[in-house]
Amino acid sequence: MNRRIFALCIGLGVAALLAPRVAFAEDHLAEAISHTKEAIDEGKQGHADKLVTHAVAALKHAEAAEKAKKNEHTKQGITHLKASIAEGKKKDATAATGHADEALTHLEAAQK
Repeated sequence: MNRRIFALCIGLGVAALLAPRVAFAEDHLAEAISHTKEAIDEGKQGHADKLVTHAVAALKHAEAAEKAKKNEHTKQGITHLKASIAEGKKKDATAATGHADEALTHLEAAQK
């Protein structure tokens, strides 16, 4: 009986350690999606500088989500966010918005 209780405690402890890591990945992914949507809105208004600000925030959260939980869609989202930032720094709001839109598609797919 004591072995069963010990094994149960170990199992619960491991589960408790791993659960927050998954939750943090989902939180970061949600934040990345939120900032990406803001970036797209700013880009549609022609504000390349504000788009970059939100895309950088989205990138930080997407990278944290990718680190916590590997996912090909998150990886692709990161690639497009980086491209969006590069285009935004060139003051090309249209191209930057296109990449942010692609990033959003991938980040939302990663959330499912």
